[in-house]
Amino acid sequence: MGASFTSFCAHFCCCCCCAAADDEEPEEKSPLLSGDALLYFDLGAKRRRDQETNLWSEPGDPSHSERDDDRELYNLLQRRSKTRRGSQGYRRLSIDINAVREVRREVRDRWKLVLESLGFTAEAESLLTVSAGTSYDRMHNAPMVRALLSSLHSDTSIFDSREPPPERYMFTLDRLIYLDAAEDFVQKARSLFPKQDEEDEDDAFKLPVVLRRAQLAPSGGQEDEPEEEELDSDALDGGRGSGSDNYGDSSVELPLD
Repeated sequence: MGASFTSFCAHFCCCCCCAAADDEEPEEKSPLLSGDALLYFDLGAKRRRDQETNLWSEPGDPSHSERDDDRELYNLLQRRSKTRRGSQGYRRLSIDINAVREVRREVRDRWKLVLESLGFTAEAESLLTVSAGTSYDRMHNAPMVRALLSSLHSDTSIFDSREPPPERYMFTLDRLIYLDAAEDFVQKARSLFPKQDEEDEDDAFKLPVVLRRAQLAPSGGQEDEPEEEELDSDALDGGRGSGSDNYGDSSVELPLD
């Protein structure tokens, strides 16, 4: 009897222990981010890269059709996305796209040079960063911003005067107004990039930033041009579905809202 009871207890306890061990097995952890969330962040990264690469003149226009220059670049990108990669047509379109982007980068470099000459060396990139979600409604002084932008367009060669000034730079001016440096920026731009005669404009736009940066910092080395990055069509098509995207605008820490 005692042996039978001992055998029963051993069998029962073993079953209990096995059941308890089964209950204590950790459940398989679900991923922190679902597939939809990963797709959302991936799309956001593509849109940021789209803005940084193409420097849209009207960043808040997801269709890129409100301005002639944006529409021209967007159409080139769409045509290239439908062309076989590596073909002669693809290479020709890439040359045209890079030419448009180079003009826009040159304008941005002029703005960066003026900011650096005013002492905003560390903040220049943040002051120039504009996302598709940046709203005109959040500007501190929109009328003054437009007046300053018009003054820069008419009194300096910081823009290509044959085209209307890109509205993306309104946000930079608005941030400078908050910092009480907008008027200083306009004065410095007039000094570094004085208005050119029409016949001299083409020559003036060849290497103005490189030469002026060398004058301001003769001992500094010239940074290498970042390698051109091609955007896939998903980054562009994704911009049509939404009029705004606030994917980590890395602007300077100002109360812009």
